[in-house]
Amino acid sequence: MAGSKDRAPVLTPQAEDFPRWYQDLINKAELADNGPVRGTMVIRPYGYALWERMQAELDARIKAAGAENAYFPLFIPESYLRREAEHVEGFSPELAVVTVAGGKELEEPVVVRPTSETVIGEFMAKWVQSYRDLPLLLNQWANVVRWELRPRVFLRTSEFLWQEGHTAHVSEADARDYAVRILHEVYEDFMVNVLAIPVVVGRKTRKERFAGATNTMTCEAMTGDGKALQMGTSHELGQNFARAFEITYLDEHGTQQLAWTTSWGVSTRMVGGLIMCHGDDRGLRVPPRLAPIQAVVLAVRDEGGVVAEARRLAEMLGGAGVRARLDDRVALSLGRRATDWELKGVPVRLELGPRDLAAGEVTLVDRLAGTKSAVPLEGVDKAVSDLLEAQQSALLRSATERREARTRDVSDLGEAVEAATTGWARVSWSRLGEEGEAELAERGVTVRCLLRPDGSVPESQDEEGLVAVVARAY
Repeated sequence: MAGSKDRAPVLTPQAEDFPRWYQDLINKAELADNGPVRGTMVIRPYGYALWERMQAELDARIKAAGAENAYFPLFIPESYLRREAEHVEGFSPELAVVTVAGGKELEEPVVVRPTSETVIGEFMAKWVQSYRDLPLLLNQWANVVRWELRPRVFLRTSEFLWQEGHTAHVSEADARDYAVRILHEVYEDFMVNVLAIPVVVGRKTRKERFAGATNTMTCEAMTGDGKALQMGTSHELGQNFARAFEITYLDEHGTQQLAWTTSWGVSTRMVGGLIMCHGDDRGLRVPPRLAPIQAVVLAVRDEGGVVAEARRLAEMLGGAGVRARLDDRVALSLGRRATDWELKGVPVRLELGPRDLAAGEVTLVDRLAGTKSAVPLEGVDKAVSDLLEAQQSALLRSATERREARTRDVSDLGEAVEAATTGWARVSWSRLGEEGEAELAERGVTVRCLLRPDGSVPESQDEEGLVAVVARAY
């Protein structure tokens, strides 16, 4: 088989056209298609398998943090959104509104949910009477609709899948602690330790925070072309929604009090983040802890007991806790199948042919390093498990090194704009300020988040000595 250098590239090279590379990869790796309505997407089985693994990992962490899953309606009375003025103003251009149903004009238009603070607030008010009912910790896995003018598959679509957590608490401190817990124990832990993406965790500026929130905290990732991608957010909502929806409780002294609420969410945008943070010119590279298929066993030809042995290897790997798949499509060339699995970013390939079988070996292909090695059939499960752990660490290390290499400390706005052409900039927030933030925005650069000098998340954007991370963003 000819080496990869002799073949025409399957994907547009990243260095030539990164957005085109991204779209090529989504198509060639069979992750998604554009839907029939502009801005929508069809998630194909392999793309959905990635999302399911993300769901499973996040859901376990959300439940460990004490939240329970529920489900709320897709349709929300328009009047609900209007009860929190800043919220409806923030979402107004993105809303899809239903005015006719069942052949008749509706007495009150209904909104297709852009997010569920309002409808969940209505039911929190119904379910909470006493301080004993708090905290109320809810989460839902759902679809939402935000009419998107500049769609890009996974990153910005008019309909997308996500989880949205909504909680009510007895005090501001309790609500803040929980929002911070979700930020670190659920989102940051998942993104760093499963997605192998070294996110910067910080506080959004007043201009960038969620409509109706008193504080928004974010996880920001650097993509392969040096831009920023908001991967997830956790919001303190203060008492804004509690006041609008009358979420009140009797405290231990019998006095009526307003609750404090939070909301937090991540979406199928993380699939886009996975592609843009780890993909290379040969396709996707999936971190082993996330991978729906960690190892694929390819039977080269159906002769000499090769298929039966390949099946045994796949079963042995499964018994060792490796998510393995048998590829016995011997009617297709090995080169075609190898390219397909490489595009999909499966961490390990095991290629077994008659000669390998006769030698008591299998060819192990490392997707990350691009290397091939002969491994004895007995003990291949340990070799694969060891390689998977090594790949997980290597992907995180590589992404961290790229971010550090492409982040510059700058002293003024001009330098920040220049740095943002190839990566991120860090600049003193007191020097930049809201006026500088507005000027940056005019030049296509945004303040992604604010950090303390030690990298921790500030409690206010007015703290002294804060650092602003600025970048161009998706």
